[in-house]
Amino acid sequence: MSEKLTIAHWSEDDQPREKLRDKGPQALSNAELLAILIGSGTPGVNAVELMQTVLNGSNNNLNTLGKKTIRDLCEFKGIGEAKAITILAACELGKRRQMESAEERPDIGTATRIYNLMHPVLQDLDVEEFWLLLMNQNYRLIKKVRISHGGISEVSVDVRIIIREAVLSNATILAVCHNHPSGSLKPSKADDQLTLTIKRACDVMRLHLLDHVIVTDGQYFSYHEQGKL
Repeated sequence: MSEKLTIAHWSEDDQPREKLRDKGPQALSNAELLAILIGSGTPGVNAVELMQTVLNGSNNNLNTLGKKTIRDLCEFKGIGEAKAITILAACELGKRRQMESAEERPDIGTATRIYNLMHPVLQDLDVEEFWLLLMNQNYRLIKKVRISHGGISEVSVDVRIIIREAVLSNATILAVCHNHPSGSLKPSKADDQLTLTIKRACDVMRLHLLDHVIVTDGQYFSYHEQGKL
């Protein structure tokens, strides 16, 4: 009789953690998701099989599972107090998520909105910082990322990092923004060249560069509004 395989000996495509990493959480069964949380099974029974047993004891219903007590769960062989607490904590998080509204992402589809978002971040800095703003197709902010922190008059920007961040975040629109601690709104030749380089990289990757906004304390310069983009 062959020895029973543990999860560690499964094909990587079938191991819960690797499966979630490569295919996303929606590809996993409830038992596989719970197995990731509890971490291990018992001798002869891997974590997925253990959670299948626990779910069977709840009629394969997560709502029913969440109503069980720590004592109820500990009646299953292989489930101790720590695993029971982890399972119930996961069920409670799921319930709380259902009760919360989706986070409202700000619309930053204009230079003024970009300025209003970034001015509090940049207004008191005595050196230049360069930021990337990633958006979905409705100009809603996905996230903002500081790309570089530089000197008094310039920053060093790796355009490859900008493109990588956009692709990894599934962004379709992006804007860039940096400050001029001197208070001057006039873009430098280096600013112009960097904007052109970013625009060309975005065109190759089919990304839309919405704007490059230069922020000072109380004013801004927009490449888009000035017809330079």
